[in-house]
Amino acid sequence: MLQDQIREQMKDAMRAKDAPRLMVLRGMLAAFTNELVATGKTPQDKIDDEGAVTVIKRLAKQRKDAAEQFDKGDRKELADNERAELVMLEEYLPQTMSKDDIKKIAEAKIAELEVTDKSKMGILMGAIMKDTKGEADGGDVKDVVEELLG
Repeated sequence: MLQDQIREQMKDAMRAKDAPRLMVLRGMLAAFTNELVATGKTPQDKIDDEGAVTVIKRLAKQRKDAAEQFDKGDRKELADNERAELVMLEEYLPQTMSKDDIKKIAEAKIAELEVTDKSKMGILMGAIMKDTKGEADGGDVKDVVEELLG
């Protein structure tokens, strides 16, 4: 299980005195516990791998957003910190689809749903996200759809 793997890697990070990695791993485990409690389970329960990936994706999105905000605020050192944590989180996420693969699915969905303009962009994006089964990044899907409907 992913949760057990992360717990073991946390012990390794402690032994190696790798403070940044340790902080990220502890944060993930805390987020897993929060997710369990939020779904009505006890903190001692184990989160399944699918739930763990969902939580890690949420954490990665938070890091990405924070890095952008720090860049806007001209706080480069904090933005770099967030990006370093993002890289560590992405190690635990499955590979995402390339934009070319997303484009093939999007073109098929545009033909199937007969979308001709941006007014049905939300419906189209929802259908594409459903077809990609979470393997595509939402931002990439949005970019591809905007390019195709441009």
